[in-house]
Formats: sequence, C-alpha cells, structure tokens
Amino acid sequence: MTAAYSSGAEEEVILKTIGTKGLITLNRPKALNALNLSMIRKIYPQMTKWENDPHTTMVIIKGTGDKAFCAGGDVRAVTEAAKVGDPLSQNFFKEEYILNNKIGTYGIPYIALIDGITMGGGVGLSVHGTFRVATERTLFAMPETAIGLFPDVGGGYFLPRLGGKLGIYLALTGFRLKGRDVYKSGVATHFVQSSKSTDIPDKDFVLEPHIEQIDRLFDGQTVEEICQNLQSDGSEWATKHLESLRTMSPTSLKITLRQLLEGGAMNLQECLQMEYRLSQRCAEDHDFTEGVRAVLVEKDQNPKWQPATIEEVTQERVDWYFSPLPSERELTL
Repeated sequence: MTAAYSSGAEEEVILKTIGTKGLITLNRPKALNALNLSMIRKIYPQMTKWENDPHTTMVIIKGTGDKAFCAGGDVRAVTEAAKVGDPLSQNFFKEEYILNNKIGTYGIPYIALIDGITMGGGVGLSVHGTFRVATERTLFAMPETAIGLFPDVGGGYFLPRLGGKLGIYLALTGFRLKGRDVYKSGVATHFVQSSKSTDIPDKDFVLEPHIEQIDRLFDGQTVEEICQNLQSDGSEWATKHLESLRTMSPTSLKITLRQLLEGGAMNLQECLQMEYRLSQRCAEDHDFTEGVRAVLVEKDQNPKWQPATIEEVTQERVDWYFSPLPSERELTL
C-alpha cells in the first residue's frame, strides 16, 4: 500500500493507492463526511493523476463510519461567507461542479460506495460515476428546496433521466429513498448488504403504488400546475405532498422545476453551467441564507420565505436566476 497523498488520521480526506486501485476516503465522520472546499482541492488533482496513470485501473470512493457516505456540502460555511462578500460562495460551487464534471467524464471506472446518508454534495460525488453501490443503510435525498437552494451538483442532468416524473417528484418534495429503493429508483447501479449476517427480504419499490400518480400529477410546466393537480386529485397522498410543497421555498420550487425541465435536454456540462448561475443567484438572494438559518443553524424549522407564496414568485424573478453571470464569473468546463 502506498499513500498517494500524505495523510494522517486527522485528514478530512484520505487518498491512497492500493495496488492498481485509487481509494478516496471521506474522513469527517462527526460532520457526516460533509464536503468542504479543502477536501475538493485535495480530491480533484489526485483523481487527475490516477486518470493519467496507466497502472491505475479504477478509483473507489467511500466514507468513514457507518452513518454517512457524505451528507452534503458545507452550505453553512457558504452562506456565512456570502453574507460578508467572501469569495467562498463562488469558489465552493465552482470547484465542486468542476469535480462533479470530472467524475462524470472520468477515463477509468469510478465506484462510489454510498453506504449511509447520501445527500446534496454526496450525490454529486457519486451519481455521475460509473457505479454507485447502495446498502441497506443508504439514505438518499435531494432536500434542497427546504433550505432555499435547488438540487445542484448535476441534479438537472440525472434527475430528469430517472424515468417518468420520478426525478421531478424527488427534487420538489425532497422525498427520501432508503436501501434497495435507491437501487430500484435508478440512483444506484448496484445493491449489496453492508454485512453478510443481515438478510433483508427484497420488497417492492416503495413508490411503486404511487408511480402512476407521480407521473400524472407531477407532469406540469409550472409549479402552480403541479399544485393544482395535487389539489384536484384530493387523495390523502396528494394532499400530504401539497402540504409539504407549501413549506418549501417558493422560489426554490420554481427554479428547480425549470432546472429539470431544461436539464432533460442538456448534457452534463451544460447543466452544471446552468446550475452555477443558479448557485450564485441563491447566494445573492434571501431564501438560501434564511433556509440554512432555519434548518441547519438555529434549527427552529420556521423559515420566512421571501416571497412567501408560489404565486408571488414572478417569471422575471425566475428569469433573473437563469440569466448569464458576468463572463469572467461563468463556470468554464
């Protein structure tokens, strides 16, 4: 075993070459292996070295501990930085998306062992790779609309490709998939038990009873249309989801739906460039900072969204989110 990167136990990410394999270990178990900028800056150059090394046959990424693969990006630090004009809010998203693109275009097999919580930034570190291996402990979600963000890290690319309207449903509601359901949804490519001693029977996909409703009710060009579909349906399931959507950032819901509708016809690079614009608008606007405050910092779970209703979010506001940045600030891939 040779260490490709000098690293002690306290390192946030451990990079090693074992025989012909590169191994990335996210090593922040107390923070559920959340991804920060310094980790990105260590992973990217090493992945480039491995890709160009004829002796490296594959790269494997995993998390330390049994709770999380990677519970997300360090959005708290990003919103704090955005408040004071610190460039972290530009650099974090830019370098994270460049890493996501590297994973999506990697020249050798890239295998993510998504054992435990896999959300946000953790999805970006896994879903664009060759193989994603879920276990019974995997918990997948893209819960960004609840914090005034949107399902970034290439969510606009992979979510519309899950089949039917499943991706739009997962993106708007933040619904959590667990264990085998992560594989059955198409998010993971494989499923294995984390331990040979456990035996969980194979059950039907948790959303199977509602696939017809998802495809019908989440088929809309606007969030208002989807909400109207849910209201008209009137079932307990639809009503529950309508109530849930009413608690999300209205601005996030609108930019997320447009992101996925447009992303379905884009390649990964185009999606990431679009999402970089959205990330910078979120950092400049109100809801992202407010959502992080309410959900992650003060944890009162009572965000005050501005605007407060879906109907108040104008087309002009949504267009501004998608509008080009100054040329020197755009994401170049």
